Amino acid sequence: MTRCELTPESQLAFIGLGALGLPMALNLRAAGYRLRVHTRSRSAESDPGLAGSSPADNPAAAVRDCDALLLCVSDDAAVEAVLWGEQGAGPALQQGSLVIDCSTISPSTATAMAERLSERDISYIDAPVTGGTEGAKAGTLTVLCGGGTAAVETARPVLEVIGGSIHHFGAVGSGQKVKAINQVLVAGSYAAVAEAVALGQHLQLPMEQVVDALRQGAAGSWALEHRSEAMLNDAYPLGFKLALHHKDLGIALNAASRTGLKLPITEAVYAQEQSLMEAGLGDADVSALRRSLPANPNPVQQFKD
Repeated sequence: MTRCELTPESQLAFIGLGALGLPMALNLRAAGYRLRVHTRSRSAESDPGLAGSSPADNPAAAVRDCDALLLCVSDDAAVEAVLWGEQGAGPALQQGSLVIDCSTISPSTATAMAERLSERDISYIDAPVTGGTEGAKAGTLTVLCGGGTAAVETARPVLEVIGGSIHHFGAVGSGQKVKAINQVLVAGSYAAVAEAVALGQHLQLPMEQVVDALRQGAAGSWALEHRSEAMLNDAYPLGFKLALHHKDLGIALNAASRTGLKLPITEAVYAQEQSLMEAGLGDADVSALRRSLPANPNPVQQFKD
């Protein structure tokens, strides 16, 4: 269905300028793409790095005469509202255009969005990303795609600006299924690092040295490399919101339940995150899982500035 080629001369719309969406949009603008942008809070639309792009009052205005729409919003309800809510983008998209949905949502919602858009000859791919704010800023995100081959190939030039690797797993919804697996792995690795950090602190070990010793061995992981410092210093600058990860684990647990599969580690982390959210840490980074365990009995500055 997709008939356009996406080049820097193409007119793109980008909706959702949050912790991941804004740096993704900035990278597209730096690569020369013409952008029309919209976000719910409106404030990020005036970011200096977006100079030359056009802010839009609502999703429908954002996609007018656009070749493709990129979405990076918080959840299923947000995707549905952007596409089909009041002043939604869906009815305003031109025939033959493409929706690239980088949000993390349920596979069933992705499929429903694709089916509804196809009625207007508009292609849809689910393209959730992983790699945190670091990857979004560097343009090295891993992009997990579901959708028709032609649509994914049309999107590839844009995806290569925001991602360091692009993977196509099959029909619409496949990318979301792989993202659910990713979030299960994130849950286990972050929780393990949190427990390891707590144990080391309670044993009064020199944890900066411990982390340095273990990061290259069998215990090494992205979480140990990039989030142990936050846990050791009990400070959690945002990489990915705990509340959003909790939402993603709900998607994974629901998918597992439909197959009759139990995921006990994921269920335990899901419960920990629920407690942390109730304690007001929903907007903190996922590494705040360290707060689920007793505090460091010997608090010292573990990492030197």
